[in-house]
Amino acid sequence: MSARGSVDGLASSHPLGGQLPAVYADDDFAQRFVEGLDVVLAPLFNVLDCLEAYFDPAIAPEDFVDWLTGWVGTELDGTEPLEIRRHAVATAVSLHRVRGTAQGLARAVELAFGVRPEISESGGATWSARPLGPFPGDAKPSLRVTLRVSDPSAVDPHRLEAVVAAARPAHLPFTAEVSARKTLTPEGN
Repeated sequence: MSARGSVDGLASSHPLGGQLPAVYADDDFAQRFVEGLDVVLAPLFNVLDCLEAYFDPAIAPEDFVDWLTGWVGTELDGTEPLEIRRHAVATAVSLHRVRGTAQGLARAVELAFGVRPEISESGGATWSARPLGPFPGDAKPSLRVTLRVSDPSAVDPHRLEAVVAAARPAHLPFTAEVSARKTLTPEGN
C-alpha cells in the first residue's frame, strides 16, 4: 500500500490559479475550484520535484524500496527488515555481475540469511601444456550449499533452496541444507 496521497497543508509548487487566463483572475468560483485541484496535484508535484530520491535506496520511501527490489531482480521474499531490502537494492547490480559463480551464490545467500554458506562444487579450472590432459573436478556435476547457523529451526529450508536455485549456475543440480554451527568445547575439541 502506498504512503503517498494528499498531505494536509502541502502547498502546490505550481498553483493553477495564477495560470488561468486573465478573465478568471478575479473569478472567486474559478479560483476556489482550481485550489481544490492544487490539493490533489500538490503531492504529485512534490514527488516529481524529488524524483531522484525515490531511486536512491538509502532514502526512498519503504513502499518504493519494495517496488525497487522487484524491479532490480533481488532474491528477497519481502519479510526482511527494511535495511536489508535497501542494501539488496543498492548491491543488486554488483550481485548480477557475479551471478552464477560461487562468489555470487555466497553473496546472495549471505544477503538473504546473514550467514556466509559453505559451498562445494564439482567443477574446476586448470591449464595444461599438453593436449588431452586430465580434466579438473568430478565428471558428475554437483553443487552443495550448507548454511551453518546457531538455530537451524529458525531458517526456512525452502527459502534457502529458492535463493540457491536463483543464484546458482543454471546447469548444476544442487542440494541445499541447513545445519547447526559447530561449537568448540572449552578444551578446544
